[in-house]
Formats: sequence, structure tokens, C-alpha cells
Amino acid sequence: MGKKLIFIAIFALMAPCLMAQNMPERALVRKGNRQFEKERYERSVDSYTRALEAVPGCFEAGYNLSNALFRSERYDKAEQTLKGFVADSTRSDKDRADAYYNLGNTQFMQQKLQEALESYRNSLRLNPEDMEAKYNYAYTKRLLEQQQQNQQNQDQNQNQDQNQNNQNQNNQQQDNKDQNKDQNQNQNQNQNQDQNQDKPEQQEQPQNKISPQERDAMLEAIQAQEDKTQEKVKEKQGVVVFGNKNW
Repeated sequence: MGKKLIFIAIFALMAPCLMAQNMPERALVRKGNRQFEKERYERSVDSYTRALEAVPGCFEAGYNLSNALFRSERYDKAEQTLKGFVADSTRSDKDRADAYYNLGNTQFMQQKLQEALESYRNSLRLNPEDMEAKYNYAYTKRLLEQQQQNQQNQDQNQNQDQNQNNQNQNNQQQDNKDQNKDQNQNQNQNQNQDQNQDKPEQQEQPQNKISPQERDAMLEAIQAQEDKTQEKVKEKQGVVVFGNKNW
């Protein structure tokens, strides 16, 4: 990843607070600085806080308080403290650039990359030659681009998975339709087969039924024709031919 993030801390600024130099907040700021140098960050937080209570808006106390909070890993508190000082137009561009730089650091540690990028940009506007701010700006910008690319890839993969799931569902639905169609066809075939099995019994019976009267008339006609035939045979051969049939 290259050079690591560099965090700067200004413990004592030469410019005095807006109040007189002999005021108590100056002693509190110096006391906080000594505690900070000994890495007693919580004690230094208390000293800087008391200095701000004595003189609200004291830039040195607020700036150093944010550094102590940062070292105590209370990044959200450090961020809120710095936001009250970065817009102080009475300070020099260098002081405000450093404040914006540290504000970007607190936001970076909270994974607020877009906000951190803007803070580093503001720092560079006030101090374009700050190499550490340039590095942090470029590094944060690259992380944001990677996150965006990863998000795009993730969204694309999710869309592909969703499309594949939809396609699978459509295929499953089509398979179910085809299966139901085959089942219906098989059922119809079985029903037709069952009906065809019943048909022979019906086909064995005459399609055109005749009444008993018609049948008797037909028998009489056949019998009469047989009688005439027998008579003709008798005349020719002299024998009796029995032409009666059993129905």
C-alpha cells in the first residue's frame, strides 16, 4: 500500500488566545501539552477541556484537545471538536489547513471516506504544498474507487445470480408445464383406451336394430322364397328339399 497514513499533532501554537497571555487557560494548555508528551492522553483531555471552558473558542486548546481525543481513539469526539475550529477565519491558512488535515484523519478512522476526502481537499486548498495531505487525499480517493468498483462487481454478480435464478424458475415452470401436459396426454390416452375396450361389446350388436314385426316379416318372405324354390326343385328332380333355417 506504500506510505502509511501520517498524523500530525501541534501541541502548542505560538499565537496567543484572544484573551491576555497571563490568563489561566494558557497554563491549562501548557499543562495539557506536558501530559500529552507523556502519553497521558486522558489527563491532557481534561486540561484542554478546562482551558476551553475558561475561554470558549480558544483555537490552541480546541486543536490540541482534538489531538488528545484522537490518540484516545475517541474519533467521533475529535471530529466534532475540529468542526468547530476549521472555519475560524481569524486563523492563518496554515493553521486551518492543519485542522482540516486532522479532521480528515478522524473521519478516515471512522470509515467516513467521502467526508475524509473532502477534508483533505480543503486542507490542500489552504496549503497546496502539504505532501502528507496530498498522500492521504490520493490514498483515500483510491480506496473510494476500489469500494465503488467492488460494489459494482457485487451488484453485477447479484444481477447475474438473480437472472440465473429467474431463468431456473422459468425452466422449472416450463418443465412442470411439460410434465403436466404429458400427464394429461397419458390420462387422455388411458381414457381413450378404456373407452375403446368398451366399444367391442357395443359393436357386436347390430348398429341398425329391427323390430320383432320387421323380423317376422323378413322370415316370412324368406320362407316364401324357399317354398317357391323347393317347388321348382321338386318339379325338376322329384325330390323334397327342406330349405327351412334356424335363426
